[in-house]
Amino acid sequence: MDSYCAKLHSYYMTLAPALSLLPCSLPVGGATAILLRYLRDQNRPHSAQDAFGNLQREHGLGKTAVVKALEQLAQQGKIREKAYGKQKIYFPDQDQFPAVSDSELKALDNEISELSSKVQTLQQNCRHMESELKDLNGSMTTPEMIKEIEELKKDCASYTEKLERIKSAANHVTPEEKEKVYNEKKLYCKEWRRRKRMATELLDAILEGYPKSKKQFFEEVGIETDEDYNVTLPVAV
Repeated sequence: MDSYCAKLHSYYMTLAPALSLLPCSLPVGGATAILLRYLRDQNRPHSAQDAFGNLQREHGLGKTAVVKALEQLAQQGKIREKAYGKQKIYFPDQDQFPAVSDSELKALDNEISELSSKVQTLQQNCRHMESELKDLNGSMTTPEMIKEIEELKKDCASYTEKLERIKSAANHVTPEEKEKVYNEKKLYCKEWRRRKRMATELLDAILEGYPKSKKQFFEEVGIETDEDYNVTLPVAV
């Protein structure tokens, strides 16, 4: 007999890790005891969904078992049930708890107020720290900053050398030559703008009696536009 028990125990210990991974759902009888104890400990209203969400992970209760257990407890008078439309709320029978004096209620209210204030302070601190953490995560690290500084120093040295070469060059453009180039550019842009406006007005007049689209007309005639070559007319100054 002892040998049989030893083998049975050994077999159970072999299967225990695998069995612990299987989903567990207590029967209604076990669920009622858990729910009754939970509601008494919490002593506040719960819907079936609330109770299921709070106990499912720890005790493996199924939603159907929770609903049936709450209804059974309500029918037995161990808890109270209130219906608000389609929603049902369950809470423990308050007669089972000792009466609370006004001074005790006031003390509880003060404690709740203090704890609520602490919660708000902690939440505010958390938001502040989360904001700081976000800023830090978006900032460069010290090695990255050192590397960036070295690269900027190299760029500065390169630009300085380039500037010195330009200053030392003998073929500088005189102010008169520069003004001449600017004036010519202004003249050519003005003429470009005038001719483009004339061409646009002429083409619009032709297209009024053309039976096809503007794109088809341009393709048949072989007209190429500035837009076809991503050319933009400079802004007039």
